[in-house]
Amino acid sequence: MRTAFIEELCTLAEMDERIWLVCGDLCYSVLEAFADRFPNRYLNAGVAEQNMTGIAAGLALTGKTVFTYSIANFPVMRCLEQIRNDVCYHNLNVKIVSVGGGLAYGSHGYTHHGVEDLAVMSAMPNMTVVAPGDPYEARAITRLACQVQGPMYLRLGKAGEPVLHQHPLKISIGESIQVRPGSELTIISTGGMLASVLAAADQLQAAGKSIRVVSMPFLVPIDERAILAALSETSAILTVEEHGQGGLGSLVAEIIARSGKAISYTPLRLGRTSIKVAGTQEQLRARQGLSVANIVRSAQLALPV
Repeated sequence: MRTAFIEELCTLAEMDERIWLVCGDLCYSVLEAFADRFPNRYLNAGVAEQNMTGIAAGLALTGKTVFTYSIANFPVMRCLEQIRNDVCYHNLNVKIVSVGGGLAYGSHGYTHHGVEDLAVMSAMPNMTVVAPGDPYEARAITRLACQVQGPMYLRLGKAGEPVLHQHPLKISIGESIQVRPGSELTIISTGGMLASVLAAADQLQAAGKSIRVVSMPFLVPIDERAILAALSETSAILTVEEHGQGGLGSLVAEIIARSGKAISYTPLRLGRTSIKVAGTQEQLRARQGLSVANIVRSAQLALPV
């Protein structure tokens, strides 16, 4: 996803000289494409994410569209006060990009696990919160980020995520994507879990189950209509996310509660205790119950007998 993001950003920057990129001690394998082509609109702020965010806010006050970029927690947790007070309070045109969301940097340990970010950023005023599911979604949302005013949080995978949609996308703010139709169970995925959800849906459909798969890149604003449709048209809902409490599962639960309708609902997400082991993303997902096999088991338990 990060490659799709930077390629799309370069294309957009060719047409819009207001676009800037500010990063925190990165530019060793991905950002060179932007830095080389637009050296006067690129800045490496070093290991100083608070300064990075303050610089971005200042540039935005002069009319720029500024993307900040760093790994997992660093553009979020390390500079949360600056995001809250400098960016969100003033409703500035700063787009915060976190690469390696979830457990993508699993081998680096908890300091590099982005597992609370969606909840934290969803609580920020004026903030749009997005976690694309594949490179096509990442490209479409990067285009939107340059068009829409105000703060945005963009959570990306690390690298190598498969293209899952059949063609390039055009997405509106707050819009979900129904990847597959189905009438028995709706599985709603956000971010990098989409590939695993589709693999699980393949197994369930091979067993004769009708599975609707919805990719939900926008958490704020969330596509409430798609969730209400799932409430009315399927018998159960399962959400899957590489994140803890306060993310997709919590937001969907709130919509279900407000609707007053009864439905079988299961949120699959990370546990509440900190992850004290290191490992590959796949290993850590499995330890947290986010393997394809566990998605299938959870779906089978949720489905009506």
